[in-house]
Amino acid sequence: MVKDTSQMLLELENCSDFKEFLNENSENIVKKELSLSLNELLKQHNIKKSAAVRHSEINEIYAYQIFAGSRVPERNKLLCICIGMGLELSEVQTLLKTTGYAPLYVKNPFDCTVAFGIHKKLKLLEINALLYENGLDTLG
Repeated sequence: MVKDTSQMLLELENCSDFKEFLNENSENIVKKELSLSLNELLKQHNIKKSAAVRHSEINEIYAYQIFAGSRVPERNKLLCICIGMGLELSEVQTLLKTTGYAPLYVKNPFDCTVAFGIHKKLKLLEINALLYENGLDTLG
């Protein structure tokens, strides 16, 4: 049975034995590696890895290491990859959450700008320009 986050949180707050909680909720706890998720998204969207790397505008070797699972990117680099892949905002949010990063928070000016760019399917350079125009750090 798939449980939503709020239901799991309620159970966690009321549990007396953490191991029992983990055993009962093992199906609902995300254990997916970033590289696996990224490669599944490439396949699902029929995106060539080389195109995703090129459009992410990060170091090619570093990007391929991320896709291979030998490197874990910081949040901004992961956002660059997501933008380079042309992912939907909901996919980006899910990927951020499952990899342990905070999802984009629209009350934060930086996150709001990035979310807007992703939603509007802007290229990385356009999002960086929008960030710069608003006095915010760029993605890199």
